[in-house]
Amino acid sequence: MPIKDRENSFDFIEFPVKSPEDLHLSKVFYMNVFGWTYKDWGDDYSDTQSSGLSSGINADADHRSQHPLAVIYTTNLEAARERLLTGQGTITRDIFSFPGGRRFHFLDPSGNELAVWSDF
Repeated sequence: MPIKDRENSFDFIEFPVKSPEDLHLSKVFYMNVFGWTYKDWGDDYSDTQSSGLSSGINADADHRSQHPLAVIYTTNLEAARERLLTGQGTITRDIFSFPGGRRFHFLDPSGNELAVWSDF
């Protein structure tokens, strides 16, 4: 999808699991039930492009969420962070890097946790 079509759009969902073993079980489940294929990024993260909306399974205790995490794409992470703070959102995990980009997590006014990411 062209960048302008992705800007400020949901393009990823991430599912937390408690351990690398749970990640493996979840991966096998989705592979068997829906035929999705995964790319592993170490022992604690896998993602897939074959789930419609791209998705990942996160077992990394340092940055996994408590619930499924909807992720919004932007080309300017810092500007999105500033708009979020101006709009009374709450940062729950400030900007950090990961293989493929950077992101931050936030709460909306109703307490839903989401994330914003950029590959820039």
